[in-house]
Amino acid sequence: MASRFRHAALVGKYQAQGMAALLEDIAQHLIGLGLEVSLEADTARNTGLADYTAFEADELGRHCDLAIVVGGDGTMLGIARELARHHVPLVGINQGRLGFITDLPVGQFREALGAMVAGDYEEEHRSMIEGGVWRDGATIFAEYALNEVVVNRGATAGMVELRVTVGDELMATLRADGLIVATPTGSTAYALSAGGPIVHPAIGGWVMVPIASHTLTNRPIVLPDHGEVGIEIAAGRDASVNFDMHRLASLLHGDQVRVRRSAHKVRFLHPRGWSYYGTLRRKLRWYE
Repeated sequence: MASRFRHAALVGKYQAQGMAALLEDIAQHLIGLGLEVSLEADTARNTGLADYTAFEADELGRHCDLAIVVGGDGTMLGIARELARHHVPLVGINQGRLGFITDLPVGQFREALGAMVAGDYEEEHRSMIEGGVWRDGATIFAEYALNEVVVNRGATAGMVELRVTVGDELMATLRADGLIVATPTGSTAYALSAGGPIVHPAIGGWVMVPIASHTLTNRPIVLPDHGEVGIEIAAGRDASVNFDMHRLASLLHGDQVRVRRSAHKVRFLHPRGWSYYGTLRRKLRWYE
């Protein structure tokens, strides 16, 4: 069967032992399937794989029509945000621990990629958050998040006091160690460990989870993902905000973190027969 794709990007967790040899193996397999292969620039620099064209993330999005990501969910988060605006589909080969979004076992990549490159796959789209920090009416930080946006207290300070609005309406004022706003994808990450629910990725919603709230009645809540959520720093020193792995420290009183649903979605490809519930069973050991 002819290839459905022409040019694959390879992105790897280059710190992992044996990654260079594994990426070379995958690259040669893809070439054997008729695809051109390029490497993400940091992956190429840190693995010494110099026989392939290397591109920065934005260039990968313009040149490639498929991305193979080898590592854990952190590796996927980093590149997925960059490629979403280019509508490039991603396949995750897991070399991490849990791997909710890098779900293809490394030992099965040959068989799986052969079928997927030929067009035999399941496709799903995952929503993202976009937003930033406003200070004195101006934007001082802007980012995307596939998993979550987290407002945290300072490392040595006490709780932060946060004023939360949904649309034009005041929702709550709370004192806590922080607050998480997570997408359905991120509901199985930090939000889950903080006591939040798992939200199916087909649901158009976010989960908002207080972190160690001073008031026990501040509970996780699932919100619709249309409109804007605002989080104002009302009190507390050295608060910070994280959009996935991108951080802005030293938020000031009056700073506002504003988030909304991004117009861009991440495209994930899975082997035929993939199941979200099957992923939960395996990763969370629900079969025991």
